[in-house]
Amino acid sequence: MNAKEISLEEKELKPIVDHLNDLLANYHIHYQKLRGCHWNVKGSHFFTLHVKFEELYTNAQLTIDELAERILTIGKSPYSTFTDYIKISKLKEIDTIGMKDTDMVLAIMDDFSKLIEMEREIMALASKAGDEGTSDLINKFMQFKEKNNWMLRSFVGKN
Repeated sequence: MNAKEISLEEKELKPIVDHLNDLLANYHIHYQKLRGCHWNVKGSHFFTLHVKFEELYTNAQLTIDELAERILTIGKSPYSTFTDYIKISKLKEIDTIGMKDTDMVLAIMDDFSKLIEMEREIMALASKAGDEGTSDLINKFMQFKEKNNWMLRSFVGKN
């Protein structure tokens, strides 16, 4: 690990980097789910959701890259196989073919909630370790999902 090079303690970084790798695995499942929603959305909300799903999967793709780079910065290798992603991920794959558009939105909202929960855990660990770099990065990811979760809740009429 490169803890010393960034003025952190290796023993405090290990759980952080492990959680970051878990989050990375979950993001890969989330990303593919968004791609499936984008490709397979149908119905009266097609134009709205097709564009929204593209925005969300583009953001997820950038997030995946930033997570992997943070893992490398801390000094460990990021997971890079779908075998690892599927084995580790709390998020589950879904088949979006023939899925109702609002059910797609609900699935993405559920992912957001689970990802936010994971990110809060990482932020608590990072705060304890004095790892502001990880905290700032994760906070940015979390704020994006919080805002979009609110928008999607409004879209489907959930309070």
